[in-house]
Amino acid sequence: MKPIPRTHFAHLPTPIEELPRLSVFLNGPLILVKRDDQTGLAFGGNKTRKLEFLVAEAQEQGAQTLISAGAIQSNHCRQTAAAAARFGLECVLVLTGDAPSQPSANFLLDQLFGARIVTVSDRKDRDRTLQETFDAATAEGKKPYLVPYGGSSPTGALGYAFAMQELMNQKPCEGSEPSQGCIDWIIFGTSSGGTHAGLVLGQRVFGFKGKVLGISIDESEDWLKSHVSKLASDASEKLGERIEFSREDILATDAYCQAGYGVLTDAEREAVRLFAKYEGLLIDPVYTGRAAAGMIDLIRKGFFKRDETVLFWHTGGQPALFAEKYAAGLM
Repeated sequence: MKPIPRTHFAHLPTPIEELPRLSVFLNGPLILVKRDDQTGLAFGGNKTRKLEFLVAEAQEQGAQTLISAGAIQSNHCRQTAAAAARFGLECVLVLTGDAPSQPSANFLLDQLFGARIVTVSDRKDRDRTLQETFDAATAEGKKPYLVPYGGSSPTGALGYAFAMQELMNQKPCEGSEPSQGCIDWIIFGTSSGGTHAGLVLGQRVFGFKGKVLGISIDESEDWLKSHVSKLASDASEKLGERIEFSREDILATDAYCQAGYGVLTDAEREAVRLFAKYEGLLIDPVYTGRAAAGMIDLIRKGFFKRDETVLFWHTGGQPALFAEKYAAGLM
């Protein structure tokens, strides 16, 4: 395996916990949770794993500024701003949506970390403004590094390839061998594809025998299969010889994202409340809430066997609970 530049600031390994009361309530398989909400950086989350590799790449290139983009309450941008602050880099965020009159949740945290924020009305404007912002920083001699949307590049995906290795070195089931003999399914939210691609790559490289199912937050199943398979293939070259992944290697469902990105439905409301009520565990309404809602529906439909073990990969995002639009919708 090739040597790979990496900064080490995440709190790893993140723990695996059983969710016994929720498992009993749903009358389904045993549910475990992998607590990547506890990765440590700025309330944690899955992007921290990716940023360990992305920041190292930026440093290798002599970058002085991190530039990235996302929604107005982006978890990715919050963690990117925190990483920039930690390593003494400037940060510029291009965010889609209207800035709240009273800063809250991730938007407030972006400001606390010292990021300069540019807001745009829609994704088309965001992509154009992001390029203009990058070009301007280059012209000003600020040596920018473009952190991809969601941290989802071949470099960023490595964070979850090695997360799979971490998982397999843990023993989540009492008295079990390492997790390849215990976990039948890994369930998580997928959107920009970096977490998904990394897990699929790690599954192949490190020999995980279970199935890896991404529940789409906003993208079509067709797009995810094409995008994630290519991203996993490209990421594999950073480890050594290229591994070619096909669409058939990618398990994903878009059955739960039809309402649109960030649109709170009764399914997300129920998922957030069930995790809180039965396990004292907070999930966010946009990503983990939607993924959990999909998992709950699949359990109720008998998709998983009763004697199987399902690991829900908690990718963080809890600050969104305190955004006004979501807090009001949950009560």
